Amino acid sequence: MRALVPSLLAFTLQAQAPAFLDQLPPVARAEALDIMKRADFMFETRTQPKHVRLATMEKLFDHPVLGAAMWRYCQFVPAFYAFIHPDGAWSIDDTRGLRGTLRLIYRRPGHRVYLVEGRAERGRLKAYIPTVGAKMLTSYQYWEGKNGFESHLQTWTALDSAILGVLARTARGYIKGRQDEFIAYINGNVATCGEFAELSPRDFHGPLQRDGDPTALREFEALFTGK
Repeated sequence: MRALVPSLLAFTLQAQAPAFLDQLPPVARAEALDIMKRADFMFETRTQPKHVRLATMEKLFDHPVLGAAMWRYCQFVPAFYAFIHPDGAWSIDDTRGLRGTLRLIYRRPGHRVYLVEGRAERGRLKAYIPTVGAKMLTSYQYWEGKNGFESHLQTWTALDSAILGVLARTARGYIKGRQDEFIAYINGNVATCGEFAELSPRDFHGPLQRDGDPTALREFEALFTGK
């Protein structure tokens, strides 16, 4: 019976595995499967349509330093900064103890898959929550429908704390609600940045110059002003 349990777990994981797993490079696929196997929770959500072009959103997806600079100009919180790593991965950091690194491991038109490593320092999420790290597998599908830009996300999260993992599983409903709210907030704000940049790029140009990030300014001029 004991020998049967791992086999059943492996069979269940394989039966539920998303189709994109077969398209991943071997190393990335092994990492993704490890996260799925150890996941403390898995969620999926679909965002409400936003009136912004898919092409505009993809500009921001492909240029996170610019996206973070525009986010700061719009005074959305937290005030993220983005950094590109030599291997092509990129990090976001709010300089207050919340940061994450994302690696794009699969990309097709309308579909991106990321491996994410995140960390929140003690008290950054809630006063009573200790420092916590997590690894995530995130599948992000998006399209331009008749009502605007829409997306569907699936996330698998493995926490680095067994205690927090147990607490997370007992609070699935609360965490699911908070995750849906946060994703809607991020998606809506990024769409707002993109929409405003398309409608009135001059409104962004001056503030980005004053912000002083040469990468963000150079990318904005190339993508939205034709310089």
